[in-house]
Amino acid sequence: MDGQQYQRGVSLIEVLVAVFVFSIGLVGHAGMMVMSARSNQTAYLRTQVAYLANNMADRMRANPVGVWSGDYNSDDYPVSSGSTSCDAQTPCGPAAVAERDKVLWSRLLDSQLPDASARIQCRGMNAVGYNPSAQIGQRPPYGGSCRMTVSWTERGAGDRQHADAASQLFAWEFQP
Repeated sequence: MDGQQYQRGVSLIEVLVAVFVFSIGLVGHAGMMVMSARSNQTAYLRTQVAYLANNMADRMRANPVGVWSGDYNSDDYPVSSGSTSCDAQTPCGPAAVAERDKVLWSRLLDSQLPDASARIQCRGMNAVGYNPSAQIGQRPPYGGSCRMTVSWTERGAGDRQHADAASQLFAWEFQP
């Protein structure tokens, strides 16, 4: 009978050790889940940046006269004011289309990225003698490039007050 009581005590100790080992595994798993959520949020924001950069590049390609005239150049994106009245019923010139594009893109920056700011600078556009007013119906020849930088703040797992927030920068050089 003493041997059976000894066996019951050993079984209880074995169960306690197993529960302890299992709980350590669960704590490790929870830590991995937190890291996974942070990585997922980071990947989402970086995907949004790539989408937004391509969105503005496409807008610029659709308005080459505006690009060549320097209407997209700005150090202060997102812009806070401007006209968005250009549409199918109210056509606008290249400068007004660029203004509309800047406002719409700025709204996307504000809504898709935390603490977003951007800069677009196009240079060397008139180096080959393109005259926008004389050749408005033609795509201008290559004469320069544009540099776009987008910055935003990445925070851990969607926490807006997280202590380890880091500023990120996306830089892109392209031909519109």
